Amino acid sequence: MTACIVGWSHLPFGKLEGESVESLIVKAAVAALDHAGIGPQDVDEIVLGHFNAGFSPQDFTASLVLQASDAFRFKPATRVENACATGSAAVHQGIKTIRAGAARVVLVVGVEKMTSTPGPEIGKNLLKASYLPEEGDIPAGFAGVFGQIAAAYFQKYGDQSDALATIAAKNHKNGVNNPYAQMRKDLGYEFCRHESEKNPFVAGPLKRTDCSLVSDGAAALVLTDTQTALKMRRAVAFRGAAHVQDFLPISKRDILLFEGCAEGWKRALDQAGVTIDDLSFVETHDCFTIAELIEYEAMGLAKPGEGAKVALEGQTAMGGRLPVNPSGGLKAKGHPIGASGVSMHVLSSMQLTGEAGGIQVPDAKLAGIFNMGGAAVANYVSILERIK
Repeated sequence: MTACIVGWSHLPFGKLEGESVESLIVKAAVAALDHAGIGPQDVDEIVLGHFNAGFSPQDFTASLVLQASDAFRFKPATRVENACATGSAAVHQGIKTIRAGAARVVLVVGVEKMTSTPGPEIGKNLLKASYLPEEGDIPAGFAGVFGQIAAAYFQKYGDQSDALATIAAKNHKNGVNNPYAQMRKDLGYEFCRHESEKNPFVAGPLKRTDCSLVSDGAAALVLTDTQTALKMRRAVAFRGAAHVQDFLPISKRDILLFEGCAEGWKRALDQAGVTIDDLSFVETHDCFTIAELIEYEAMGLAKPGEGAKVALEGQTAMGGRLPVNPSGGLKAKGHPIGASGVSMHVLSSMQLTGEAGGIQVPDAKLAGIFNMGGAAVANYVSILERIK
């Protein structure tokens, strides 16, 4: 336990007209410091998670955090990026800084403003997180990449449309009670299962309800060393934190195994001295429903090819063996790239401190988080536990 989360903030995700990257950063940063009970003068370092890749005309955004307070002037601020795992990359960078003794208090902010970008440009920007020499011409952008993964999975293990619809319906049902979620509507299994005018196929076997939402949003958290955290209002400790990077080209690996995800889970659980069955819940990266299905297998809930059973039996529903995405996941909550990983850590901390409201998992003790960039290329796993 080398670092703890001692305060946080989470803005509602969605199509936030009138907001900018700067305004979202400022609101999230100010609120997180207030929640932690500290001022900007107490912060030693700032880390910003911001993917951009064409979404924001303002690049070089690390110093935008300084717009939250003049007291931030001259403090080190760095922007980090690792595709869709950018938020967790920022969190883990803060952990490393504290572990190295280079800072006592680190402010981490994750942000993205996506919805002001035209649809075709969004797809083009997101596809930059694939290996362009081999995957850059796949139709339908990143949805096309995961559409091909889903098609390959179906070819090997049979049609899993029932399981994918179950995952989508579960996450949308969970999202109804998340005040920060972009879509708070229980779509139901039947709607998610069947093609319709409102739920057309997007890529391969993936329908619209299998794809996460384009979103704007920001979240922030405050990290400190354990000794400092125990003197503060609350403390959620990292019992494990692992980052595993895999090859970018899909052609260099078996994409149906998500081996980087599996290795990340193994390392983080080993660090924490626990097993997957010790966890109270998991927030996992459901950019597409097929991703969540394969992640069940990678995290050890099911053997390869048997993830559907976990979904169909309700093992990952609220009240099941291991609730997965009680927040509604990226599917219902939205997926503002740079903010998603920070959001996962904030909402998990809320669970562990009993502050999660309508999405609260009863008596939550241990949280598992998986955030990935690209198709299981950047893999971040965190194991959290409340210690105060």
